[in-house]
Amino acid sequence: MTTTLAFPVLLRLIDERLSAFRAAIASAPSLDVQVPTCPEWTLFDLAQHIGEGRRDWAATVAAGPAPAKSAAEGAPAAPREREALLAWLAESAEQLLDALREAGPDRGCWTWWGASQSPKTCGAVARHQLQQMAVHTYDAQVTLGAPEPLPDEVALDGVEEFLYTCVATTSAWPHKPTAFDFHATEGRSWRLTLDGDGARSTRISAPRTTPAAGADEDANAVGVAVRGTASDLILFVYDRIPADSLQLEGDAGLFDLLREWEPEA
Repeated sequence: MTTTLAFPVLLRLIDERLSAFRAAIASAPSLDVQVPTCPEWTLFDLAQHIGEGRRDWAATVAAGPAPAKSAAEGAPAAPREREALLAWLAESAEQLLDALREAGPDRGCWTWWGASQSPKTCGAVARHQLQQMAVHTYDAQVTLGAPEPLPDEVALDGVEEFLYTCVATTSAWPHKPTAFDFHATEGRSWRLTLDGDGARSTRISAPRTTPAAGADEDANAVGVAVRGTASDLILFVYDRIPADSLQLEGDAGLFDLLREWEPEA
């Protein structure tokens, strides 16, 4: 794995995104409004998910490689009163950050990702937690009608983190071999290759402007390329914005195949 953000930087950015999330909750006219990007949740439901999830991950980090019992068992429920909810969220954030600081980046940790390109360490957990908080902070901001792009350093690391953690697998790709190129306008690019050996990603230094000619003959040919800001790439891969928000060249249907794919555990 190519790490782009040092562990202390990850912790600082997690804290910043959690603070931005609480700011959105504090300014919302109502906590009962539906979240457009998570339509099954209200803003309160989203806040509950954030608080309980950070407490669970704090317990997971503290437990090390062995699976931890859910921190929700016996923990205080998310309060409905706004000021109490904000305090509960702040406490949830501090529990996660304290656990990560105590463990350090290299300690082993249980994770849900198996045969990915991300290690099963507390550093990898911190990296993924940052992306979870960045996207959910965007969800809260969208609900208020005031969405902000993800910070550049968060988004640039996040594209790679998503590909390495959420997509990489050793399960065979059940379709014709292909590749996806992701180009951030900030100057960084990645290629996701899918074939009988699974899915794996790497940085590329010389992005093509269009998918390769002769894709039918070349098993490593790029089937589709997508270009946009790193923030928009992240929001696209997490299904927060549509494909027409970016520049897309090639077979857009490949993204449908990728989203529908369920690799074996």
